[in-house]
Amino acid sequence: MRRLTSLAAAAALAATSIAAPAFAAPAAKTSALKSGYYVIRWDNTGICQIWNTDLQSKPVEWPSTYKVVSKPVPTFVEATNIQLKLRDERRCFL
Repeated sequence: MRRLTSLAAAAALAATSIAAPAFAAPAAKTSALKSGYYVIRWDNTGICQIWNTDLQSKPVEWPSTYKVVSKPVPTFVEATNIQLKLRDERRCFL
């Protein structure tokens, strides 16, 4: 079971790291977003991931969907602290 969970986690991370131009948002839409980081939680695995708002694309929602579980914060360190807090509360895995 651990191998299956690890495989699913690796697949989710690999899928989100591949940014295809078809999924890229126009620059006008992304310029309205505040620059920073936020934490997302994947529904099928419960893994929380830090996402950068400066990226031109959103995470690919296949084979799972995600929910934003934090407000945008200006630094990666603050986002990491939020992620660790969610792990301590057992709302996230990894």
